[in-house]
Amino acid sequence: MIVRNPNQRVAVLVDVQNLYYSARNLYNGKINFAKLLEVCVQGRILTRAIAYVINTDEEGKTNDFFDAVNSAGFETKEKPLQTFFGGSKKGDWDVGIAMDAVRLGAKVDSVVLVSGDGDFRPVVNYLQQHHGCLAEVVAFGKTTNNELREMADDFIDLDDRKKDIVFKERRKWSR
Repeated sequence: MIVRNPNQRVAVLVDVQNLYYSARNLYNGKINFAKLLEVCVQGRILTRAIAYVINTDEEGKTNDFFDAVNSAGFETKEKPLQTFFGGSKKGDWDVGIAMDAVRLGAKVDSVVLVSGDGDFRPVVNYLQQHHGCLAEVVAFGKTTNNELREMADDFIDLDDRKKDIVFKERRKWSR
């Protein structure tokens, strides 16, 4: 457990794909981004809140999602979904998130990484060793890499807060 004080400057970086699939697969739900930001910031000074998204180019759905994330207080960075020969698809922001974490780590007291992806272990280590800032991880514990959880200065398990963070989309009934 770390000490949080209201004068700490915080950057929140959200791996939306990681969070989306964890919420969907574990709880068949979606994320309340406004509540997520509250959990991450905890009364400190928010310097940046960035949500990294893959644009699947589904008209309407994508715009509604971006509007919801922006109104919750996040800026969004987006990339298109890549489709390769043979039909395989790929979309991730790991390098972009890592680069922003490294750039912002020198300007804040804490970087809150919202992802359970073990690929971020070197980033957490770098933030701690080279910038001396806190590296916090917020994710669903059931889908979080154990080594990432152990390396982080603090880990907040969203499984424990699922009632506030996860919601089920209401179905639209048709006749």
